[in-house]
Amino acid sequence: MRIAKLCEALFVTRSAYYAWDKRPESKREARKKELTKQVQEEFFNNRQIPGARKIARKLKVGRRLVGKIMRENGWIPKVVKKYKATTNSNHDLPVAENLLNREFRADMLNQKWVSDITYIPTDEGWLYLAGILDLYGREIVGWAMGERMTKDLVIKALRQANGRRNSPRDVLIHSDRGSQYCSHDYQEELRRGGFVCSMSRKGNCWDNAPMESFWGKLKQEWLNDKRFRTREDAMREVFWYIEVYYKNYRLHESNGYQTPQEYTKIAA
Repeated sequence: MRIAKLCEALFVTRSAYYAWDKRPESKREARKKELTKQVQEEFFNNRQIPGARKIARKLKVGRRLVGKIMRENGWIPKVVKKYKATTNSNHDLPVAENLLNREFRADMLNQKWVSDITYIPTDEGWLYLAGILDLYGREIVGWAMGERMTKDLVIKALRQANGRRNSPRDVLIHSDRGSQYCSHDYQEELRRGGFVCSMSRKGNCWDNAPMESFWGKLKQEWLNDKRFRTREDAMREVFWYIEVYYKNYRLHESNGYQTPQEYTKIAA
């Protein structure tokens, strides 16, 4: 009865309907069905983060077609929200010259690193995250988390980066003028490691734009729509984004649409 009513509503005969229903699938329909499946896998395997542009690049197909498939299925990537910087530059400690001077291009590994601190809200209070990014390949080479925004946090991130990259010498490492980065202990750590220190101008976040950009990606793509009961819950999500997704799966336009791991492996 339902088929009969459908045919009546569409002004077609039942024989015409059954002929259409048994019609073999065209190559174009089969291709779209297969592509839809691939887009779905890329989108949901990457936790609904990438948009049509990056999925199209990964699958080597047209961006408009991927966008159409995503719209038809209601697959919408994460939305953007802005976050404020937290470091305090109101202190009497010595500051370094801005040697980086917004030259964000690097020609080799361990030539230029940028660093910063951000925060993540939890029901237990703030979770602070210090990170270091290599401008060549945009990989996060060192990071540390804690419930206090101290010099020990940035020192821990620096030691991790130094260890992971086998103690490179003469790396330019840039930060803002926060008291953590100007502290005697952090500066001594830089001297022992043979680093060259660079700092942003006071209150100028654009001098450290690549690091600010990474914090934006972490939050807009992954953390914005989550509420964390504990700091430990937030730590697990940060770990997944940095060590699993960002490093191994996220495509970067500046890397020629390669992941940080793929791009740096070629240079190593």
